[in-house]
Amino acid sequence: MATVELRFSALPEHVRTARLVAAAVARRAGVDEAVLDEVRLAVGEACTRAVGLHQSSGVTAPVRVALIEDEKQFSIEVGDEAPRAAPGDRVPGGPLGDGEEADAEGEDEMGLAVISGLVDDVEVTAGEAGGLIRMSWPTTPAPLVP
Repeated sequence: MATVELRFSALPEHVRTARLVAAAVARRAGVDEAVLDEVRLAVGEACTRAVGLHQSSGVTAPVRVALIEDEKQFSIEVGDEAPRAAPGDRVPGGPLGDGEEADAEGEDEMGLAVISGLVDDVEVTAGEAGGLIRMSWPTTPAPLVP
C-alpha cells in the first residue's frame, strides 16, 4: 500500500495544489482517465470544506490529505481539526449568529451533497477532534510489460 500525504495551511489558494496532486497520484494508481475529473472535483470540494471549517472555527492546524493506493482501489482522505458538537450540544449565542450559522451549515451540506454525487464510495465522520471525508475509486492494474 503506497500513501502520499499532504498538509497545507487552511487557505483557499492551496486547494488547487491538492486537486492537482490528487489527480496525478490517482492517474498513477490506475484510476480510469474518465473518472479523473470527478476525483479533482471531489477533492476540491472536500478541501474547500475543510478550509472553510478551519477558518470559521479559528483552527490554525493544517488540513490533511492522504492519497492511498491499494491493490484494487484508490482512496483519498481529507481531514480537518475543526471541532463539531453533537446535535443539541450547541450553545445559544455562540460565536456565529443565527443567520451566519445557518449559512455555514447550508454551505457544508451543499459541499457534502456535491461530493456524494461525484463519488460512489464516500464516508463522512466528524466529532470533537475534527472530521474526515474518505472517498474511494476502483483501479485497474497496469498491464505487465514483457
